[in-house]
Formats: sequence, C-alpha cells, structure tokens
Amino acid sequence: MLKKIRVALAIAFFIVISLLFLDISGVLNKYFAYFAELQFVPALLSINVVVLILLVLLTFVFGRIYCSIICPTGVYQDIISYFARRIKSKKARRYSYSAAKTILRITILAFFTVGVVAGIGFITAILDPYGSYGRIATELISPVYKSANNLFAKILGDQSYTFTTSQIWIKSIFSLVLASLSLLIIGLLAWRSGRTYCNTFCPVGTILGYISKFSIFKLQIDKTSCTTCGRCARDCKASCIDFKNHTIDYTRCVTCFNCIESCKDGSMSYSLRKRTVEQPFEKIGVLPESSSRRQFLITSLILTASAAELRAQEKKRSMIKFPAVRKERYKRPVPISPPGSLSHENLNSKCTACLLCVNQCPEKIIHPSVNEYGWTAVMQPTLSFERGYCKTDCTVCSDVCPTNAITKFSKEEKTKVALGHAIYIRENCIVVKDDVNCDGCWRICPTDAITRKYRDNGDPYTPPSDQPNANTVDLRLVPVVNKDKCIGCGACEYICPARPLTAIFVKGYKKHRILN
Repeated sequence: MLKKIRVALAIAFFIVISLLFLDISGVLNKYFAYFAELQFVPALLSINVVVLILLVLLTFVFGRIYCSIICPTGVYQDIISYFARRIKSKKARRYSYSAAKTILRITILAFFTVGVVAGIGFITAILDPYGSYGRIATELISPVYKSANNLFAKILGDQSYTFTTSQIWIKSIFSLVLASLSLLIIGLLAWRSGRTYCNTFCPVGTILGYISKFSIFKLQIDKTSCTTCGRCARDCKASCIDFKNHTIDYTRCVTCFNCIESCKDGSMSYSLRKRTVEQPFEKIGVLPESSSRRQFLITSLILTASAAELRAQEKKRSMIKFPAVRKERYKRPVPISPPGSLSHENLNSKCTACLLCVNQCPEKIIHPSVNEYGWTAVMQPTLSFERGYCKTDCTVCSDVCPTNAITKFSKEEKTKVALGHAIYIRENCIVVKDDVNCDGCWRICPTDAITRKYRDNGDPYTPPSDQPNANTVDLRLVPVVNKDKCIGCGACEYICPARPLTAIFVKGYKKHRILN
C-alpha cells in the first residue's frame, strides 16, 4: 500500500513539473509554478526558508521521500528502471548490495558547495538534478510535444481553439548537447543499476541522505523472522540493503518501499526507529490501521495540497505583432540579462540553468548563454531580439523562476528597470544609407526614449519659418536615444529593417539601473 501511495504521488509531481516546461498556453505556470519552487536547489539558491525547512523536516521524519516523489530526475530514473526490469532477462533484473562510494560522494558535494558559495553558476547547473531535468524537458521533450501540438493544430485548422501553432526552435547547441548527455548518462545508470546517480553523483541525494540517517521512520529488518532469502536486496534499486547482516544504509535508501512489497516473510517494515535492538517496533507497512500510517498519509496529502497553491499573477501579451526578417545577432560588448535578475552577479549565483524561463518566454527572446558571461555562467539566460522584444506588460520569466535568480516584479516596476540602453549606428540606418523615410524605432519605443532629428550630418536642423518647404531643407529624420529613459527592452532593435545588422542595438548593463 505504501508503495502505491508513493508511486501515485511521484507520478503526479512528475507530470505537473514536466508540463511546466511543456506548457504552451502559460496557464499551468500561472497556477502550478510552486511545484518548481519545491525543488531543493532552487529553494537553496533563493533562500526559500519555508521550503527548505519543509524538505528537511520531511526527510528527518520520513527519510528521502523527496528523491522518490518530488525530484523529477529521481522519478525519471524510476521510469527507466521500471522498463529495464521488464525488458531484461530475469537474472539481469536483479539488484545487489554494494558499498557506498563515500569519497566520491563527499568530493562531488564539496564541488557543489564551492559552486553555491562562490556563485559559480556552471558548477551548480551541472550538478543540480532539477536543472538537469529542466534542460532535458526543454531541449528534448518540448520539441516533440510541440510537434504533436502543431500537427493537431494543422489537422483541426481554424475550428480549434485548443491547439494553436507553437514555434519550435533550438535554444542553444551547447545546452542541447548537455541535455542529451544527461538523458543518456542518467538513463544508462538507471537502466543498469537503479539509483546509482542519486546515491553517488547527486549532491542533493548526499545532503538528504545524511539527514535521513537520523529519520524518525525507517525501513527496518526484523531479524527474528527474516530468512535471509535476499528478495529485498534484489529489489532494492538503491543497492543499500545488506540482507546477510540485516542492515540498511539509510544515507542511500530513497524510501521507495520496494523491499516491503517483495518480502514474503513480513520481515520488512517501515516503522519508528528502534531505541534498542530488543525493542519491538510497529510495522506500519503491515498493519493498515496504525496511527503512524495515517500520519504518513495525512502529511503526504498536506504536501501535495501545499504544492498546488494558486498564484494570482496575470499574464497578458501585446495585441500587436511586428514582423521581423531574419537578421544577424549582435555580439554585444555586455550581454543583457532578463528583467528582475538585478545583475549578472546575482544571476550567476542563483541560476541553475533549468531553462524554464527560456521555454516559457512568449516572445522567444531568452536564450541559454554560451560564452556571454564567461565559462562560469554557461547556459544562463540572456536576451536577444531577433524574434521579438521584452514587452513591458509581460512578467512570465519572473513568475516561473524557482530560484529567485529572476526576482518577482510587477508590470509597473518593470517599466522603471533598465536592462541596458540602445545605441544608434548611423551608417547602418536605411534613412542615411538608402535615402528613405523610416520611423519604426521611434513609433515602437514604449518609454518615449527615442526622438528624431534631421539627418543633416547628424546635427539638428530647423527649417526657416518663412521657407518651410525650401529645397535646402532635409526632411529625412534619424533617431536620437535618451539613455535616461531607455529600459533596454529591444523593441527598436527588433523592428529595425536594416540588414544584415540593425542600425540600433541594445548594450546591456552588468547591474540593472532603476530609472526615476
């Protein structure tokens, strides 16, 4: 019974978290983004004390149920293990006890700690299990999901309001390769030996493992009735049960309850830890009427209900969509970090590169960085305006970010935050180069940061009042950027018709400015 409850909760969490990355409409992220904030590393980086205390308490009371229920990478391994045990031969399906790789676990945990403390985003991103699954969902699962959606939209045509065409695009070759490697390596380890990744390479598993060593409820072996048949060890995907010596390595046990299901002698139980060897213990895995079991069910339901807490954030999109012909991407001297990230330093110290903001950005302007911030911040979000621009009424990236790397902000606050400022390049402008009129950047600017002047060698010119239409008057107008009003939204860069490089582009600030 306990295993069925665990599996049901794990499936619910896995589906919801996966749909947060796959959601096209943005509806799920509006209501269920809190599921992402329940992940350990995002809560740690955002200093979400409430979630951290909740996860630590759950582990201290029930063991590593986080790894079996809440963590999507953990559930992904269980899915692979499930199919592996049914496809392999009967002999190959068996697990066996193995000693813990303590030195390797501590070494990886030390690297992770250095990454968090020093704010080296690349180390944190590589080792965070949630970030790894986020990249897998964004780069590998999302294109397949959107292709199926687009197929239904094409079949149903204009008669369907449920399926609308969604753009499929490669966010970053580097993140695509890394996501593929994560999928294959973690999947291969799960196929061969169950939870090897969790119990050897995952720093979250190591941290929670040492807490679960002192958990109140534990899986325990009754020596008096155990026949040392070894069924529990053969079904233990964590390889932590030494049935010959009747011991369990609780630092690696992920509380999956497989051993209780497989034990035919009733010698395995999930119960209050024993104070003495002789003290009898309550087998809540066997006695369904026990109060401990009811407590476990109640706590699990409370956790699920808390995770489904609704958020009252509005999401709107501009009704105007400006066409943009393919253009070259600017190599910016300073990259542009998303609104709400405050600074490159803040982003680097908190981002796990889960790519949720990349996948959910309605304008598709957030990309995983390659080398814009340096190697320590590879795959962290950066803005580019070939596909759209950062609209002043959009707060999606801050709504979905689980680590507070992109802090929450209102639409009113967004218009006061400058990500950078626009720079005008006169020689690229079609007004100067092609001798035609153009007012795209001036009209689209949401903050009136762009005015115009006559193009007479770049100097302002006022025609004589008595000769407003004189031939000597140059009526072609070019843009002028007011840095004190510009918020770096990229609207001007997006709409500029100059090719291959636009005549105006945004230079980012390392630390965002607050405008008066």
